[in-house]
Amino acid sequence: MKPRLALATAVRVLRQVRHDPRTIVLLLVMPSLLIGLMAWIFVDTPVFGQVGPALLGLFPFVVMFLVTSITTLRERRSGTLERLMTLPVGKFDLIAGYAVAFGLLGTVQSLIAAGFSVWVCGLDVSSSAWLLVLVAVMNALLGTTLGLFASAFAATEFQVIQFMPAVVFPQILLGGIFIPRDQMPAFLSAVSDWLPLSHTIAALQDVSTKVDAAPDVLREVWILAAFTVAFLVLGSVTLRRRTP
Repeated sequence: MKPRLALATAVRVLRQVRHDPRTIVLLLVMPSLLIGLMAWIFVDTPVFGQVGPALLGLFPFVVMFLVTSITTLRERRSGTLERLMTLPVGKFDLIAGYAVAFGLLGTVQSLIAAGFSVWVCGLDVSSSAWLLVLVAVMNALLGTTLGLFASAFAATEFQVIQFMPAVVFPQILLGGIFIPRDQMPAFLSAVSDWLPLSHTIAALQDVSTKVDAAPDVLREVWILAAFTVAFLVLGSVTLRRRTP
């Protein structure tokens, strides 16, 4: 990997996003609006305090997955990636550049969503606030790299949307939002251990409910980092030229 080439790719992607205000709004504002809507719906009830941490992981993850996968797919279909791959740029450099660009956007998104959840919506955090931010940022990076990987298997934007029931919805159902994972049937509980969003939700719930959550949260963060690196590598492996 050549950091200079990856950085140049990241700068190019960020310049493109800068000229697309709808994407910027979707990335930076929409997760906070959805979290705020949930807090408003369940105002004066304990429900938001119970599901709020999970929502802080869910909404940014879904948004980053969609935006990253669709944007990368458009680059593939328009021939931009094809032209770039004729240059002395490695596949991992390209994928790393996209990951850096959308990772930066995801980091800003996570900071906004975490701050909005705590200071505006009143989400209780029993542990340190920096742990909440750390998990939120790792979750955004996870959604970014998963979107990069998923874009290799879609030919149209509609097919990207079709990945939602196959890739994202099972993680939502088995992530521990509706029922604790240890109360699920043994097989489903075992499957949930291998789903990255489950570890995001577990970490955010620990931050919200445990005073000394750092050891448990950092263990989950390392697992999320492993998933992120794996998706990044798989994304570079599946990046191929369409013409010889």
